[in-house]
Amino acid sequence: MIVELEDKPGQLLKTLEPISRLGGNIVGIIHQRGKKTPLNRIPVEITIKIDAKKILELKQKFESEGIILRSIDEISLIYSTTILLIGHVIHTDMSDTVMKIDSNDAECVEIIMSMPKQNNPSTALLTIAARSEEALREAVERLKKVCNLKGIEVIEPVEEL
Repeated sequence: MIVELEDKPGQLLKTLEPISRLGGNIVGIIHQRGKKTPLNRIPVEITIKIDAKKILELKQKFESEGIILRSIDEISLIYSTTILLIGHVIHTDMSDTVMKIDSNDAECVEIIMSMPKQNNPSTALLTIAARSEEALREAVERLKKVCNLKGIEVIEPVEEL
C-alpha cells in the first residue's frame, strides 16, 4: 500500500498501529522524506501481510484517522527466495536481467550489490517474490537462463522458500 503522510513526528507510527491491532505483519517500509506529493506530504510504501477480510476495516481506520491511502494492492507477493549471483553482474546490465525475471506474478523486490574493483567480478543478492510457489519457481528458472547466457554463476537459495 502507499499512504501519504504529513511530515511531522508520529505520523508513521499512527499508520502502523492499526495494522498491528488488526493482526497485520509489516514486511517492509520505503519512506523517502525528500519526495513530496502535490499535497506536500511524504509517500510511504508499506508492505504488509494481513487477512484479506481485514483490509476494508483497515481502510476505514485510516480514513477515520485522516491517513490518505493512495493505493492498495490486495494481492500480495507472499513467496520469496534470495539468490546469490557471482560474475560480471553489473557489467552485463542488471536492469536487463531484472526485466527478464519480472512478470505479473513475480518480481525482483530487492537487490544488494557489491563491486570490489572495476574490472573484477561483482556479486548481487537478489530477492524474488511471487504470488505462488509455481510463479516463484518460474521466475528463478528465467533468472538461471539469463545468467547462463551472461556467464553469471547462480547460487540458490540463500534462504528457503
